[in-house]
Amino acid sequence: MKKARSYFLLLLFVCAAGQWLLAQNKTLDSLLNAVKLAKNDTTRCFLLNVIVESYAEESIWAKYNIEMKDLAEKNLKDPGLKDSISKKTFLKYLSAALNNSGYLSDSKGNIPEAIDYYNRSLAIMSQIGNKEGIAVCLNNIGFIYDNQGNIAQALEYYAKSLKIQEAIGNKRGIAQSYNNIASIYEHQNDIEKALDYYEQSLKLKIAIADKPGTATALNNIGHIYLLKKDRNKALLYFQKSLNIHTQLKNKTGISITLSNIAEIYENNGDYQKALSTNFESLKNAQEVDDKESILTSLNAIGNIYYKQGKFKEALQIVSRSVEENKKIGYAENAKGSALLLYKIYTSLNDAKNALANYELFILMRDSISNQETRKASLRSQLKYEYEKKAAADSIKVVQEKKLTAIQLKNEANQRYFLYSGLLLTLVFGIFMFNRFRVTKKQKNIIEQQKTVVEKQKKLVEEKQKEVMDSIHYAKRIQQSLLPTEKFMDRILKNKT
Repeated sequence: MKKARSYFLLLLFVCAAGQWLLAQNKTLDSLLNAVKLAKNDTTRCFLLNVIVESYAEESIWAKYNIEMKDLAEKNLKDPGLKDSISKKTFLKYLSAALNNSGYLSDSKGNIPEAIDYYNRSLAIMSQIGNKEGIAVCLNNIGFIYDNQGNIAQALEYYAKSLKIQEAIGNKRGIAQSYNNIASIYEHQNDIEKALDYYEQSLKLKIAIADKPGTATALNNIGHIYLLKKDRNKALLYFQKSLNIHTQLKNKTGISITLSNIAEIYENNGDYQKALSTNFESLKNAQEVDDKESILTSLNAIGNIYYKQGKFKEALQIVSRSVEENKKIGYAENAKGSALLLYKIYTSLNDAKNALANYELFILMRDSISNQETRKASLRSQLKYEYEKKAAADSIKVVQEKKLTAIQLKNEANQRYFLYSGLLLTLVFGIFMFNRFRVTKKQKNIIEQQKTVVEKQKKLVEEKQKEVMDSIHYAKRIQQSLLPTEKFMDRILKNKT
């Protein structure tokens, strides 16, 4: 039983460019011709890195990775190289080549050499401030600690890598970190947590069209369903993964996926199909000298021989696995081999060797999943989640402060407009009050003048009445004193 190993070669600003070049040139020959025609070594390094990043076959990329490394080192040793930009560029390619060499050494089981390469690459990445490269190196070192059963150290490196990947928004790196953290949970038998992280990794890898990564994630999810004893669903994921690995001609991926498919056949009791599939897996692993996959296939074949009662054949195969693993020191493989040898020696009535291997199994099991390791794993995860939450909270606080500031500003503006309105109302009120007072005063004056005029009018009318009365009175007196016309006529007539 084997999950796909988590790996990816260092990607240095060539992802989009590499895809474009491959689409234009189609073949490796075209790229190599472009390398020959390049006018300077920076362009040559760029094209060589495109080849390394674009081809999964070790027989292709490993050769040109060495060429890129040598070319970068040659230019960095040139005393005439004073251009800081050119120096930084060659340092990038050198660190990329060292990281890739570390992966190659890891896959071949040379762990000290792999760690040395990764640390050298990490030092250069730190020197030039390449955060993506730093994250990749941290991830790869964490993967080695993971395979060695040093879970606390592995989690520490994975968490550091993930923190950087999230900070720079690198979806490819985030997906890889999710994959590796899921692997830790899987080792700790926290299946549901592992499945959650694997599925998050798969979504991101599909989103960025990362086919090798997608195949790895599909295989790992299938492995989880195998642990959950849902063989049909597991086989579905394994077949999808195998199809992609086959298209990419990725023999390591093919070997891993075939090993998992063989386990389903084994669980179904079809030992012959399981054996043939495991031998096919072993063949692919040997062609690329993938030590881990070789060990897994050997243990799987030995286990089937044991179930078939072929104890001597089983002992021979598993012993070979143990010897190979001594050069590498992978804890998971050592644990599986020890348990299987215990069963084989018990069946062969070899109590001494059976006990020795059982004790080794317990030792390896405890080194991977003892209580202290679980605590370290929990502490690391809680720390990561706390830091992530703290970062989110800090952003939330900043946003809340901004909103509060805006609200306070709005409230201040509202108060300003309110006070301004009240002030204008007050000024208008005072103005209207003054106008009212003036109007009232004018009205009073008019009323007073009207009263005076009326009094004068009344006085005039009274005087006029008095005059008229005097005239009428005088007239009456005059009329009373003068004889009337008839009286005069009568007198005159009498005289005549």
